[in-house]
Formats: sequence, structure tokens, C-alpha cells
Amino acid sequence: QLTESGGGLVRTGDSLKLSCLGNKDTFQYFTMGWFRQAPGKEREFVAAISKREGRTKYAESVQGRFTVSRDNALNTLYHQMNTLIIGGTAVYYCEASQTIDIYMGPAQYSYWGQGTQVTVYS
Repeated sequence: QLTESGGGLVRTGDSLKLSCLGNKDTFQYFTMGWFRQAPGKEREFVAAISKREGRTKYAESVQGRFTVSRDNALNTLYHQMNTLIIGGTAVYYCEASQTIDIYMGPAQYSYWGQGTQVTVYS
């Protein structure tokens, strides 16, 4: 079970940090990712991090502004989002994959949470 938190209403240029709490017994065994879905659009990959080594991958649109991290001891995934833009408005989902490598396709992720809403205004 995955539970996201930290969403909210922010102005363009502001920062926001999302968290995702996973199962304490299994969290460390999953590659974890963040996806987002804006109104009327398909769910898209944002960022992901490997199980233990800390390897990361980002969508080109957020490279340099967003940082994904994890704390396996706390079974928590984080998503630091800086310099938010209007296009960042979406529901953000935490998703878990059993693959070793990091994939950007949603089909590789088997579990996801309910999402947390992020709204960016100018």
C-alpha cells in the first residue's frame, strides 16, 4: 500500500516536497517512481529511483528542477519539486515497480497510491 502526501496549492516558482509512505516490509525491494496526470491528459513519468543504489531517472521536462530520493529505513519516497511551473499542475502518484532497471513506462509499475493534488498558479 502506498500513501502520498504533501500536495497543495503553490505559486509558480515555489517549491513543494511530496512524500510517499510504503509498506515497511517490502518497500526496499521495489524501484519507486513518481508519475503525474494533468486534467485531460494521460499519466506521464516524472522521476524514479532504484531500490538501493540510488540510481535516478527524470523526465526531460523536470530535469534539474525535481529531485527524487528515498529512505528505506523509513519506507518513504520523496519528491522535491523546485521552480514549479503552471504545467506542474496534476495529480502526482507514487508507483512501485519490481524491475531492477528503471523504466519510464507506466506498464512496468504494478502498484500505485491514490495520488496527491498539486496545483500551480501564476
